[in-house]
Amino acid sequence: MTDLSTNLSREEGPALADYDYDLPPGRIARYPAAERDDSRLLVVSRTGGGIRHDRFRDLPRWVAPGDLLVLNESRVLPARLLGVKPTGAPSEILLLRPAAEEKDPRLWEALVRPGGKLKPGREVVVSPELTVQIVDSAPGGGRIVRLVTALEPREAMERFGHVPLPPYLDREDEPLDRERYQTVYARVPGSVAAPTAGLHFTTELLKSLEAKGVRVSRLHLHVGVGTFRPVETERPEEHTMHVEAFAIPEETAAAVRGVREAGGRVWAVGSTVVRALESAATQGKEVRAGRGETDLFIRPGFGFRVVDALITNFHLPRSTLLMLVAAFTGYQRTMEAYREAIAAGYRFYSYGDAMAVL
Repeated sequence: MTDLSTNLSREEGPALADYDYDLPPGRIARYPAAERDDSRLLVVSRTGGGIRHDRFRDLPRWVAPGDLLVLNESRVLPARLLGVKPTGAPSEILLLRPAAEEKDPRLWEALVRPGGKLKPGREVVVSPELTVQIVDSAPGGGRIVRLVTALEPREAMERFGHVPLPPYLDREDEPLDRERYQTVYARVPGSVAAPTAGLHFTTELLKSLEAKGVRVSRLHLHVGVGTFRPVETERPEEHTMHVEAFAIPEETAAAVRGVREAGGRVWAVGSTVVRALESAATQGKEVRAGRGETDLFIRPGFGFRVVDALITNFHLPRSTLLMLVAAFTGYQRTMEAYREAIAAGYRFYSYGDAMAVL
């Protein structure tokens, strides 16, 4: 990997290799902090100046009265099903999204393992109360599966499913992950990965922000498995972005409009909120309420219409998430911040520390 101090020399913008960096061993946070808001917070100004070190519980000192904090209230599904084939061989099903929810809520798009063995017509027994039938193939190596159970599909997942932790945590899910790999405000089931910037918030912290005069609004964007897929093209603009579903309530669109008219800042809690808001923005910077799907790929050169400040975690090298942060913060400024975080011993990735970009 290249060093973070490498100077970007390409006039056309960063190439994939420019988003590489060395993370010292042991710096991946495999477990959450003892308390959600005890995470560290790196505070970065987009306009220059020093980089500040703080604790997440002190976020209210950086968010002004009249600002708007937008949260992603998508809830992580226990979508990882572990079972066996009739031969006794272990198998795994990762449910991604309903395939035909109105016609047959038991049909789901899924990823399966071992993919070469689980062809249409095969079955995986998860428990005496749940069998998964492989119905058909799907694009990208996926499958259409049917949940065979007397239970409602979501109830079956809650009973027999596992939290789909990111592979870089290098461990199986544990009871604590049912609570901690979920934001305290998660309400709408549908994600296979947590909107991790929100994991640092407590109910008390949100109340303290509102008591200060900060408005809090919600939307949801269901995080898909594509968030973990690396960029493999040397030129980032050649990468095909994954599609994710989102919904913005009318009250959230109105709150954005009102705060912008009053001169306040719109804070996006996480890259998912950025993608939803910017996808719904018109040329006149108006955020439209409603449902939609987005494959918006935000990278340096993108013109932000809505978001004024960002709360985010530290992301994988060569990832679209890191590119989004670089687009918002500036490439050089982002790499400077990552260099500072590494030197100061910050914890990285989903259960790691956070960064606020003002």
